Amino acid sequence: MREIFIERREKLLRIAIKEKGKLYECFIEEEKDEPLLGEIYKGVVKNVVPAISSVFVNIGYPKDAHMNFSKDKKYKQGDEVVVEIIAEEHANKGAKITENFSIAGKNVALTTNKSGLFISKRIKNEEIIEKFKNEVIVPEGVSVTVRTNAESTAVEIINEEVNEIYSKLAEIKEKSRYILKPQRVYGENSLLHKVLSDNVNSNTTKIVVDSEADYKIVKEYIRYEDNIELLLHEEYRTLFDFYGIEREILKLRNNRVNLKCGGQIVIDKTEAMYTIDVNSAKNVNSSNAEKTYIETNLEAAVEIGKQVRLRNLSGIIIVDFIKMRSVEAKKQVMDALDKVFWKDKGNTTIYPFTELDLVQISRRRRGKNIYEYIEEECDSCKGRGKRLKISYISVLIRNEIVRVEGDNSIKDFYIELNEEYKESVHADMLTFLKDIDGLDKNIYLNFVPMTEYFKVESLIFKNQIENVSKYKVDNIEIC
Repeated sequence: MREIFIERREKLLRIAIKEKGKLYECFIEEEKDEPLLGEIYKGVVKNVVPAISSVFVNIGYPKDAHMNFSKDKKYKQGDEVVVEIIAEEHANKGAKITENFSIAGKNVALTTNKSGLFISKRIKNEEIIEKFKNEVIVPEGVSVTVRTNAESTAVEIINEEVNEIYSKLAEIKEKSRYILKPQRVYGENSLLHKVLSDNVNSNTTKIVVDSEADYKIVKEYIRYEDNIELLLHEEYRTLFDFYGIEREILKLRNNRVNLKCGGQIVIDKTEAMYTIDVNSAKNVNSSNAEKTYIETNLEAAVEIGKQVRLRNLSGIIIVDFIKMRSVEAKKQVMDALDKVFWKDKGNTTIYPFTELDLVQISRRRRGKNIYEYIEEECDSCKGRGKRLKISYISVLIRNEIVRVEGDNSIKDFYIELNEEYKESVHADMLTFLKDIDGLDKNIYLNFVPMTEYFKVESLIFKNQIENVSKYKVDNIEIC
């Protein structure tokens, strides 16, 4: 059973997917002045570097995007191109792009500058495959990939979708022809459309949104689906808080994940990669050490797949499994990793055990990881550690205030924050109060050295208010 939750705040879109009631995947997109995955741009070639087979393209942002090209492809400065973002800007690098841009629907994906019909390898029924080969229409100048979702879909509906997407591609090319300067030509709500196309299937039972605009988009997308319940969340509490997703996201800050067998995995980030250490921890009941190691490693392999997907880890991931002597045991662990990453849409490659019993996983970057959204560098330890972002803490405080306020019309709240946030809060008190929904309330704000995250207390009695009166945020502070 799959449920999809779509929460849209000002300049922020968050999408959570639950499988059997547990958080399965989470996508976050902040509205910033940078290109996003899946968007399509009209660009102009700025520089060609044959030595590394790369071309740099101005797509309307300070950082030029870049793409690789084959030796038989010729570019020159000033060439106009239409490209898709396949990797977002990262650190000092601009976005990675391709001229083979594509649009995916629920059942098919069409890609330009290619030709032919491709069928998902997950579709095994030979009769269905043959039917698709004979009856799916492939327009000129594009390739059509039949997705796994299409296995139980009528060919007539598939061909209707092919025509719709082909018309969109034609519109993009036509629009690009008349645009004079580099800019985006397609891709508004690209994350929402991509998540829907990747995750709406026969197992999806419910989709919840909190925006009327998103409600219309989803309703149109699932127009042929009778089994999906679509709800518009109209509660004052945020959607993620109402459905308990916020608490699950916050748990992901913990780098230790306990396994049912008593073992655990520890996830750490270095400058160049992520490392995951597997250890037996409390799993010491068995008299057979080798059996214990195999049991722990197998369970860890499954949990690693879940955590990589949940936290959206990417790049190089090194896993240090507990050392095993058996070649067969190592094969079992590799099979477990292959199985858990099979459904991953992150273009994951898993390499075999090294002589040091390390496994390397390479996963393509796909948007921001969970840490980039909820954490920032800690000033007090000169960047050596991480702390929760004040913007994220504000969301959590607002949830607490809304939950307590309810129908009680409480207007006085005492808030404690760790003192390391004092400078950033006082620098823009108006934004802080606005983010916690405190502009029309009496807020008493105290910064305490050892407080973890925050504390919110509603003030009901007169003596409570008198006891904290010196912490009241005066109007002068927000002028």
